[in-house]
Amino acid sequence: MRTIDLLNGRLKLRHLTLIVAIAEHGSVSHAAEHVRIAQPALTRSLREVEQILGVDLFVRGPRGVQPTLFGEAFLEHARSVLAELRRAGERITGLADGEVGTVTIGTLLAGSNVLLPRAIATLKESRPGITVIVQEAPFDSQVPRLLEGDIDLILGRLNPIDDQPGLRQITLYSEPVRLVVRTDHPARGSDGLTLGDLMEFPWVLPLEQTALRQELEQVFHAEGLPLPGNRTECTSIMTVRTLLRTTDMIAAMPESLVRTDDHLVPLPIPLSTVRRSVGVTLPARGSLVPSARMMLDHLHAHAAEITDLVKAGDT
Repeated sequence: MRTIDLLNGRLKLRHLTLIVAIAEHGSVSHAAEHVRIAQPALTRSLREVEQILGVDLFVRGPRGVQPTLFGEAFLEHARSVLAELRRAGERITGLADGEVGTVTIGTLLAGSNVLLPRAIATLKESRPGITVIVQEAPFDSQVPRLLEGDIDLILGRLNPIDDQPGLRQITLYSEPVRLVVRTDHPARGSDGLTLGDLMEFPWVLPLEQTALRQELEQVFHAEGLPLPGNRTECTSIMTVRTLLRTTDMIAAMPESLVRTDDHLVPLPIPLSTVRRSVGVTLPARGSLVPSARMMLDHLHAHAAEITDLVKAGDT
């Protein structure tokens, strides 16, 4: 027995719509009125489908037309196909409107502490159907995944990209970096505190490959000091917070993070040459998907709030 090929182009999507309409309205004439075509045209379409299938789909009865055994089987699949296409249309519409979708963010230490959680919270309030994926890793390891499309944007302290023409950056805000300790740290009782006075304490420094680490090294060098010998190198914000709260360690942290932690305070030693610019790194070409574009809008909004907070602290 031969298999009927319904993918050869003879069967049209409109055929499915019309056959389902006939079954739902119980007559060709009523179906024709519903789909707004002439009854002869609908009858002709029905005959085309029956010719393609080689079977009768309906029989006439005293109350109109009734599906045959073959008609029932075909209708089951026709309705399923039409339902899937409707769902596909709804999904595409949702993606285009930003109602659903996924945004993947590669994050660095800077930006992930205050800005990103706030932006995620407000995005999810307005668009709960959007899935947000956050992946933390050093900048250099994130760039290839950004260019390949595995992540939508990189959020954090802006790194130089002069040698990478495939990237572009948007600055969200800039703020000072402070030397931070716990509220009852012994160094807070010293008058005329200098960077050299802090060398006896343990430190938490960023990893060597980070921009902040390089700037801190320049600060120590300018003061004629080596890097602290008693140090831990770490970029995990949770680990750094815990170490600062529970030990005599010192770390360089962004001002916005200090302002949101009642257990940490800045030391009166300015790091005038260390100021972080936080922003997003994007591919130079192509446009963001709607979900990623909405995330960027929320990042802009909360970055403006942080900028106002920093300005208030500087006055």
